Amino acid sequence: MSNITKEKTTPKPESAFENPEVIIDKFVDAESYIEKHTKTIGIAVVAIALVIGGYFGFRWWTQTQDEEAQKQMFAAVYYFESDSLKKALNGDGNNLGLISIAEDFSGTKAGKLAKFYIGSIYLKQGKYQDAIDNLSNFSSEDMLVGPRANSLIGDAYMELSDPTKALEYYKKAALHAPNKYFSPRYLMKAALAQELTKNYVDAISTYGMLIEKYYDSQEAQDAKKLKARLEQMTAEK
Repeated sequence: MSNITKEKTTPKPESAFENPEVIIDKFVDAESYIEKHTKTIGIAVVAIALVIGGYFGFRWWTQTQDEEAQKQMFAAVYYFESDSLKKALNGDGNNLGLISIAEDFSGTKAGKLAKFYIGSIYLKQGKYQDAIDNLSNFSSEDMLVGPRANSLIGDAYMELSDPTKALEYYKKAALHAPNKYFSPRYLMKAALAQELTKNYVDAISTYGMLIEKYYDSQEAQDAKKLKARLEQMTAEK
């Protein structure tokens, strides 16, 4: 007898491509699973459909609301620019005023912008705390309107004899999207607030920043004079 023994070979499993019966078994298993869990699967499908439908439905509703708010804003802004502040706030009987637009369309861009206009009107009317409340509830990434709102809040605090708080908002206005058109004005206000709080060194620094960054602005010419005055005043002490 030979001492050489034949190696036992393990049969390879048949792939689904080689054995059609494997494919059939797979489908039978899937059908059995679906039959057993029909209710659960149905609930899941409905839930997904509701989520998708709700998302697109909400987008459509938001867009519709914003379009309506913008239509209503047209008349209110016209009255604002015409200095008819009461009609701008309360409406004219046919068109909504800014207060109603802000309340009824609070989730829209136009509704949020209404807060900015309301705050601006209250500032003009001398209702400084109301101006602060409305402007503080307005937020925008816009490089012009956002800083403008902060500057107006600063103005309101200045009227309330709180230059420290005013300075906080003037700084926000000046540092948000700096530009040569409005930033010099905000820096000038910040420096004046610093003077009122007797932070003369900081005021000199702010004037210096304005002169350096926005040397060709009208504010820079005024800042040079004010900076020189402060430097002389502090040197004499």
